[in-house]
Order: sequence, then C-alpha cells, then structure tokens
Amino acid sequence: MPAPAPLPTIPRSRRFSLPPVMKGTACEGCGALPAADLLAEMLGPRMAVICPASCAATFSLSYTNASWKVPFIHWIFESAPAAATGLRHAYDARGMRDVHVVCFAGDSGTADIGFQALSGAASRNENILYICYDNEVAMNTQGQATSSSPARARTPTTPKGVPTLKKNVPKIMAAHGAPYVATAAVSHLEDYRKKLRRAARIRGFRYLHVLTPCPIAWGYPHQDTIEVTRAAVETGMWILYEFDQGRMKLTFRPKRRRPVKEYVGLQRRFGHLTPREVQILQKKVDRDWRELR
Repeated sequence: MPAPAPLPTIPRSRRFSLPPVMKGTACEGCGALPAADLLAEMLGPRMAVICPASCAATFSLSYTNASWKVPFIHWIFESAPAAATGLRHAYDARGMRDVHVVCFAGDSGTADIGFQALSGAASRNENILYICYDNEVAMNTQGQATSSSPARARTPTTPKGVPTLKKNVPKIMAAHGAPYVATAAVSHLEDYRKKLRRAARIRGFRYLHVLTPCPIAWGYPHQDTIEVTRAAVETGMWILYEFDQGRMKLTFRPKRRRPVKEYVGLQRRFGHLTPREVQILQKKVDRDWRELR
C-alpha cells in the first residue's frame, strides 16, 4: 500500500499550547486534559467526580495516586448518572448542598453504553452536572466507532468510514427539558468557562458536551490539538450553543466560516475522502447552520 500523504503543516503562529493541566498519565495532546483542568479550576474543592470507564478514568488514576484532589469515584460504564444520583442524595441528606456532583464521561459511556442511565437522570431532573468529553471514538479500547463518531470518519471498526450520522446528544438532552444544556470546545476556553459558571449556578440536571480531540485516533501531530479543535468550530463542524431554561442561543458565530475541507485536511481519519464526499459534508454543515438561524 502507498504511504499516507503527509498532513499539512500548521504555521507556528497558528499553534496554540495547551493550558496547564492536572498531573496524570494521558497521551500527549489529549483534549480531555484541558477539559478536566478547567472544570477543576472553576468548581474547586467543593466538587465530587464520578468517572465511568474511559480515557479520563485511565489518566486520572495511577498506583497510590489520583490526579483529582477531590472525591473521585471510578465507576462502571453503564450507570455513572445513577451513581451520581445516589451521591447527590447522600450529600443532601447530610446538608452538604453546596457540593457539586459531576459526571465526567467519554462519548461511548455517554451516547452508547451509559445512555439509558443518562436519559433517566435527565428525565428525573437530578441535581447533577454531566460533562461528556467527546473524542468521537471509544479510544480507551483502541478507537472503535461510537454513535458519536462523525459520518465518514475512518476508525478500526469502520475502515471505509462511519456510515451513519453523529448522534446529537445535546439536543436529545434539551428535548428532556433539562434546565441547562450546552456544547463547548477546548479551543474556546472562555466560552467553556462561562458555561461551567452558568451551569454551577443552576439546580437540576445540567449537561455540557465538550469537543476534546484525540491525536492518535484522529491522526494529527499531538501539538496541534487546539488548532484542530478551533478548525472544527470555525468550519461549523462543531457548533457552540446553549439551551438555557429552554431558550436556545448560539454562543459563537465565526465571522466567516472556513471551508470544511480545511478541517478534514488536518486529519488522517478523513484522508480517504473524495472531493465529492467532502462537498457532501460541506452541504450538511451549511444545512445545519441554516436550521439554527
């Protein structure tokens, strides 16, 4: 087989370094680290974290040490929201209502394996904050496709590209009537910070869905995580918005949307796409923006 074409080089002036992160054992360029770091910065010590099996569970724990300096529970895939519900009621019974109970879960444990428990917690309007850090594959188990994988992305289980559309979990959560639902991205930390601050002030079920790229699964140099995330937002492949008490609002609108080909061209997982397939992706993004307007 011919060697894969080299990825385009990102000028140094357009590279963005990751912010300081918690000490852990994550891969270089892991997008979940800044997502976790900003969460810890914003909510501080009055927080307890439930983390189902995922990359975050792996980098959060090592022998005799934990990266989180707050109560941290490594839970099973299927029922992190149920565990968070029990912990929430336990804190409330002790009068500790100011403690934030947070689920920090990957897309597989959110959109697939853990979806039933997630839907149940949202339906009951449990007073927990659920954060899905989305690297669009089940990377903790070698990168299988999930229902959160984007259409046409190549993974070990979909070598010809994912044949289905990405499940829109934020809109599904909004349809549950959750008080606060938002999307975020590690390239736009101020937007993410504002949404964490807003979520912390609301009681009831809150859901944040954060784009956190994986350089290994996506196929780009690890130092370019922030630029790749930024390209997702600026092309419209990832849209930043929120549902606050049922009212939907865009929280970032690019002055001029970059073409989708600039985003897919940065990653080997889209390297098999033909110009026609890239144009199909572009038309879908254009349609999504028209619907939002």
